Amino acid sequence: MRLPRPAALGLAAVGAALLVAGSVAPTFAAFSSQTENGGNLVAAAPDFRAPVVGTVTIAKLAGGTPGFVKPGGEYFVYANVAADTGAPASGIASVKANVSTVTTGSTAVTLSAGGFSVGGVSYGYRSAALTASAVSAGAKAFTVTATDVAGNADVKEGTVSVDSTAPQASDVQTTNAGANGLPEQNDTVVFTFSEPVEPESILAGWSGAATNVVVKVNDNGLFGLPAGNDSLEIWNAANSAALPLGAVDLGRNDYAAGVLGGNYRFGASGTASKMTISGNSLTVVLGTYNSTVIVDAGRGTAAGTGTMAWTPVATPYDRAANALSTTAASESGAADRDF
Repeated sequence: MRLPRPAALGLAAVGAALLVAGSVAPTFAAFSSQTENGGNLVAAAPDFRAPVVGTVTIAKLAGGTPGFVKPGGEYFVYANVAADTGAPASGIASVKANVSTVTTGSTAVTLSAGGFSVGGVSYGYRSAALTASAVSAGAKAFTVTATDVAGNADVKEGTVSVDSTAPQASDVQTTNAGANGLPEQNDTVVFTFSEPVEPESILAGWSGAATNVVVKVNDNGLFGLPAGNDSLEIWNAANSAALPLGAVDLGRNDYAAGVLGGNYRFGASGTASKMTISGNSLTVVLGTYNSTVIVDAGRGTAAGTGTMAWTPVATPYDRAANALSTTAASESGAADRDF
């Protein structure tokens, strides 16, 4: 018997394997093309940090106390913006304010860089002068937005009080440091307003802290004859001009008397009289008594009671720049001996 040849057997096995393989689907595929989507690309951004807006405020054109404005009044917007801190920084592109609650339509007011100061605070940005619209009184919100060149932005909100009410004189009083009824050193005169007034409107550059003044008590008679009640005024430290506080009718004519009328003073020499303001009250402390014999009126002690009356002038204004009413205010309480 003849045995089969090994070679023939090998060819048969290979053929069978190929037939089996052909019946199995391939488990891989080839890419025939490649597309690119531009929206999937990632670009490097050099600055992801917004410049930070710090302190913001609104202040009237006249300066002084910030945070108040009157309808029709002019004002500035102030802001502090920290240096851009991106890595690397792209730089500040704009600083803008939305004050449409105060000035109608002003949604993107430009603030320019510079050195500014109001209310004792320094600011790096300020707007041009703006005019408040005829808006209702009360607190109004506004915003300041700082944007850098890369488009990052930071927003800070502030508030301002719109005030349309004129301040008024509401009371005048004296306190006594020695003999009752006799004006003398360390006695005080207190003027009370219906609301705080701006110190700078009374004396240029004044912050309200103690400052030197001269107090004058005027004799409104002549040749010793009473022609009206004596009066009191507050003058500047140089004794060259009356401060815009008006005059106080002392309610009697025996505080001062002179042949030719005239006046006597407190604080023109020696210890100065001192004026301070706090809240609604302005207080004057009398300094050294000054009078020249014969030339000036002599000082007297009130023989009875009286009621003072303060007639103000319109020069002082409140924190929103509303002018002081000129309506007189009488001393409150029962008639007494002042000083």
